[in-house]
Amino acid sequence: MTDDAERIPLDLLDPATVRKRARMVAIGAVMVAGFFGGVLGLIAGRVPGLIALAIVALPLLLLAWSEARRRVWLQGQVLSVRAFGTRSVDLRAADELDLLVTDVRGSRTVGLFVRGGGKAINLALAIYAGTGGREQGVFPLRRLADVLAGRGDPNGLVFSQLLVAQLRAEAQGMAAADRPLYQLASLAPGGRLAQKLTPDAVSRFVASLD
Repeated sequence: MTDDAERIPLDLLDPATVRKRARMVAIGAVMVAGFFGGVLGLIAGRVPGLIALAIVALPLLLLAWSEARRRVWLQGQVLSVRAFGTRSVDLRAADELDLLVTDVRGSRTVGLFVRGGGKAINLALAIYAGTGGREQGVFPLRRLADVLAGRGDPNGLVFSQLLVAQLRAEAQGMAAADRPLYQLASLAPGGRLAQKLTPDAVSRFVASLD
């Protein structure tokens, strides 16, 4: 990667939406921490109550702050995410590629999970609720497909073909429910917070699209 390579933002949600969600997490953290701290304070006294409040609230507030700061981008062939610090993975040298489906409160997020150099990044490709949702744009998906195809291995080619199929479906004006990423999200069994779809499973699905 060269320093002057174009940086392509890959944030699925706009900053205003991310900040709003982070505020909701922070408010929830304060309410939950206040409840536990109040209960323990009544039982064991003020100091233990305050300690319990801090123990419960701080990790959740840090999570909210991290989400508010989170930014994802592709520069050349390197995928990066920034929160408190910056993690980067070279997609063409990544050791692991999987599709990760998370299910939270009726919304399913389809992510490209990559691991390499001792670091891991989950890149959200699409998020669906009901029959609609939000997806990565055409240009980011095209660049991701090109980079993955350039790996020169079967796994990279499979994921590249998946993204190309998604682009083709969008170009044809298909509804969200008829697009490959939505169909993959629907195939994942319910009742699990997060689950990986291996390259073999994705390969079989991509082959069925032909």
